[in-house]
Amino acid sequence: QVQLVESGGGLMQDGGSLRLSCAASGRIFSINYMGWYRQAPGKQRELVASITSDGTTTYADSAKGRFTVSRDIAKNTAYLQMNSLKSEDTAVYYCNARVITTDHIGFGTWGQGTQVTVSS
Repeated sequence: QVQLVESGGGLMQDGGSLRLSCAASGRIFSINYMGWYRQAPGKQRELVASITSDGTTTYADSAKGRFTVSRDIAKNTAYLQMNSLKSEDTAVYYCNARVITTDHIGFGTWGQGTQVTVSS
């Protein structure tokens, strides 16, 4: 059993900051990849930022310079620090991970999503 639990979403003013957390739990051997995606109303889900097991990060153009993705390996947790928030950042944010279990079965899994709302 492997699951992702997301937290940290909420309401923030323009220019404010939020930090999202994605904690993976279960019989985890390793996590190869953790990514943050978002889906705004009427739009497709899009990649915001990701981080691999070696620490390599990827950012959407809209996130560069404002968002930072990181991970705590010991806690099997990824974070998305979001600064200088804009109304356009309003979306449901989802965590995705590529997990290898303790019996070496690999699969991808998604969190339940957390709402981020940025208001004026």
